[in-house]
Amino acid sequence: MEIRTLRYFLAVAREENMTRAAEILHVTQPTLSKALKSLEEELGKKLFIRHSFSIRLTEEGVLLRNRAEDLISMADKIEQEFISLDDISGGELYLGLAESYQIRYLARVIKDFKNRYPNLHYHITSGDTEQVANKLDKGLLDFLVLAELPDSRRYEYLAFPEKDVWGLVIPERDPLSEKDVIRMEDLKGLPLFSSEQAWNGEIKKWAGSSFSKFRFEGSFRLSYNGSIFVREGLGYLLTFRDLVDTSEKSGLVFRPLEPVLETTLYIAWNRYQAFTPIAERFLQQLKESFLIAD
Repeated sequence: MEIRTLRYFLAVAREENMTRAAEILHVTQPTLSKALKSLEEELGKKLFIRHSFSIRLTEEGVLLRNRAEDLISMADKIEQEFISLDDISGGELYLGLAESYQIRYLARVIKDFKNRYPNLHYHITSGDTEQVANKLDKGLLDFLVLAELPDSRRYEYLAFPEKDVWGLVIPERDPLSEKDVIRMEDLKGLPLFSSEQAWNGEIKKWAGSSFSKFRFEGSFRLSYNGSIFVREGLGYLLTFRDLVDTSEKSGLVFRPLEPVLETTLYIAWNRYQAFTPIAERFLQQLKESFLIAD
């Protein structure tokens, strides 16, 4: 199975049309059709359902698409790493980020680093810890920002200078908005939103025996999306401070939890990872910058 053939396959899967995919790939349609037919024969599975004017993936095709995307990303990353070995003015960095206002510390490091290495190109993947950690473990990322203590057997890491404070995002006209802090008894029976990871982790631990009285309305990987549901009166969002707009005209307010619930943010990398020169330099600047900030 060749990387080139997988690129062909992904293009057809994305475009759902053989002609458009051939144009994008700059190959003839017969060449593309032959390559995909050979791929199906090699795997012994039908990957596409062909209609008059479109193509759809079979279940086997969906499975291959998911695997092929990771393989192509890995191939691209390897190629860029070897190119950057001789590039003393730049290279490629791949970072996976959890949501936090503290990402500003990382952004400042990247800005300073790019001033020193103008040919730096960085690639950002955002999501919750489960999403981005999976990519780091597969070697698709150089660094990972996560909101839980990394496994020291697998990762090395640095703590961010501050802590993220948990609270509740509330419609501004809701009676709860009159409170200075939100206690456990205030949350009982309310329709609550949060990330699934936080609900079963920090929030459950914080609530203790009261957790069984909490009502999980729905999960959001992105706090901004959750805040839209709050604004529309569908529930209340448990999240970090400063992740969503709670300014005067936003229609929302943020109230911290009592007792205080805080989360430490970390930037981590694989313990036995072989870094490119640019990633090695970036790590050194991270250590120097976070030490100063701390």
